[in-house]
Amino acid sequence: MCWDGRVTERKPYLSDLSDAQWALIEPVVTAWKAAHPSVSGHQGNYELREIVNAIRYQGRTGVQWGLSPARPCACRYCHPSSS
Repeated sequence: MCWDGRVTERKPYLSDLSDAQWALIEPVVTAWKAAHPSVSGHQGNYELREIVNAIRYQGRTGVQWGLSPARPCACRYCHPSSS
């Protein structure tokens, strides 16, 4: 889901976490997020799994973040230079 509320569907990438991999790290990522609240109070609208998938994609492919495909969305908040 995009920060502006739009829901986007996408095809899975080879770098995406499997359900089994996500089940292993979800408690750790969720606990970290709970222990580090946003200073501004913003909760965010992205699924944590999509954030991890985006980081894995960028790390796996080496593509520059600004040139990566619409991950997890192509809204202006994700890619400010494209607005």
